[in-house]
Amino acid sequence: MSKLFGFAGDDDFFPGGSIYTNPKEPSLFLSLGRHVDVYFPSNKRSRISAPFVFSGERFEQKRQTSIEVLPDECLFEIFRHLQGEERSACACVSKRWLGLLSNLSRDELCSKDSAVQVEDQEIEGDGFLSRSVEGKKASDIRLAAIAVGTASRGGLGKLSIRGSHRVTAVGLRAIARGCPSLKALSLWNLPSVSDEGLFVIATGCNMLEKLDLCGCPAISDKGLLELAKNCPNLTDITIESCSNIGNEGLQAIGKYCANLKSISIKDCSAVGDQGIASLVSSTTYVLTKVKLQALNITDVSLAVIGHYGKAVTDIVLTSLPNVSERGFWVMGNGHGLQKLKSFTVTSCQGMTDAGLEAVGKGCPNLRQFCLRKCAFLSDNGLVSFVKTSGSLESVQLEECHRITQLGFFGSLLNCGTKLKAFSLVNCLGFRDLNLGLPQLSPCESLRSLTIRNCPGFGDASLALLGKLCPQLQHVELSGLQGVSDAGFIPLLESSGAGMVKVNLSGCVNLSDKSVLALTEQHGWTLEVLNLEGCGKISDSSLAAIAENCFLISELDVSKCAISDSGLVFLACSKQINLQIFSASGCSMISDKSLPALVKLGHSLLGLNLQHCNAISASTIDLLVERLWRCDILS
Repeated sequence: MSKLFGFAGDDDFFPGGSIYTNPKEPSLFLSLGRHVDVYFPSNKRSRISAPFVFSGERFEQKRQTSIEVLPDECLFEIFRHLQGEERSACACVSKRWLGLLSNLSRDELCSKDSAVQVEDQEIEGDGFLSRSVEGKKASDIRLAAIAVGTASRGGLGKLSIRGSHRVTAVGLRAIARGCPSLKALSLWNLPSVSDEGLFVIATGCNMLEKLDLCGCPAISDKGLLELAKNCPNLTDITIESCSNIGNEGLQAIGKYCANLKSISIKDCSAVGDQGIASLVSSTTYVLTKVKLQALNITDVSLAVIGHYGKAVTDIVLTSLPNVSERGFWVMGNGHGLQKLKSFTVTSCQGMTDAGLEAVGKGCPNLRQFCLRKCAFLSDNGLVSFVKTSGSLESVQLEECHRITQLGFFGSLLNCGTKLKAFSLVNCLGFRDLNLGLPQLSPCESLRSLTIRNCPGFGDASLALLGKLCPQLQHVELSGLQGVSDAGFIPLLESSGAGMVKVNLSGCVNLSDKSVLALTEQHGWTLEVLNLEGCGKISDSSLAAIAENCFLISELDVSKCAISDSGLVFLACSKQINLQIFSASGCSMISDKSLPALVKLGHSLLGLNLQHCNAISASTIDLLVERLWRCDILS
């Protein structure tokens, strides 16, 4: 019997069991949660946890020698000889082991086969894995686990850390040592990350290409300087709400980042003209995208951009209170923005008629122009700008209340042959007047028109629009209570290209007559139709859609006067294949519509029946059961 208890074979011990003397001590164990980046080997349950010695009437358990008695230097030497999955498995044992493994750099690893070593390094260099940690899940321990676990699976390429007080330079050091292939790093709202964190990233992640810093008050110009020196491949930098980053940091980026293509700076109070000017002038022939928002810069910065931005294709300027009309005028007359294609200005009071006209003259290749909340721009400036911008393809105006019908129609008359899209949103300067314009040459190039929440735009303007734009295919007329059948039907009759997407949501004065005219004249091309909130639309419209619209894939009749009969019309159509159907808030749809909805569901991918109070929960359950491919909102 004593031999039986003294037997110690290969199967006596739990191969993945605890190596500690006191396995109940919580401080020795690592809890990584359910989703981790380390490898867990399969284990068998032990039959006998340890050999026993029989002595009289008592069993005495022998204390086993633990590997934990080894000093860190010995464990470090052992770990560096392990392969990827073995290292990952060891990281699950304890915080101590994880800490040692996360401090192993690739240069310190050994391999029995040099060919395997080279192959592993090539795999780690690819860096195609992405990880994102946020809130409580973001900590130094989790970052260490990510660093160890991703090393054997292609290497970490993108890392995003957001909203945590538990991330410090310790966790970033583990990333820097274990993830040399890192190319994109995003740090958001991390008050405990300081310059030291950027120092270790700069040392270990020299392949870094994209950096996104937001809400990191402890990071200053020193950290940005070190990163710029050690990461020459940086091409895309975003800095937001970092109060200690200023001109010196931007000067360092301009000096050392010779490949910089995109820069975005927002709400950094320490950034001024000196930093912007130095950055732009140092990257004259590589910088293509510039985004500046809520900064204390003046006309000087715009003048430098206008002169040195020879490679710039995209500019976004938002909330720059110290920039005046002169800044935009000098920028346009700098003649450096020859390659500018997209220009967006929001909440800049310095954008006036003179400044906009100068930009139009100085940017001959401008294609997309967006203007929001610029109170001093009037009709004259808009028309002059469109005249001088011969390459313009898209114009978007939002909350520009001095723009009226004269500016809008004047732009369409002077836009040339390339303008394809025009958008007016929340512009309150319109008055629905019959302008009585003479015979006009139409704007044949315009394909897309959006007029949203412009209360003064009505039937008279819409009828005139139909004569000016006969090739419209995408039309959005949202929230226009002044538009009725009398204005919309002439627009349809003037259009000869065939409507593809039509959004009439919130046009409460449109009736079934408009939908009937739309389906009869453009049913052969119509793919998307939105009638949300059109209370006068009834089952007759659904019958017309079912009969004439063979290509329609998305239909929204939310808050319309449709009933079960209208759904039957749709379901009986043999050629219609709806993919998205919304009938939210239709109180006259009831359980009787179940057969029709099931029939429609053969092609549906999305169905919205929210706030349809006449449909019972049991009917919804049946729909969910039968339409298993369709996402149902109820």
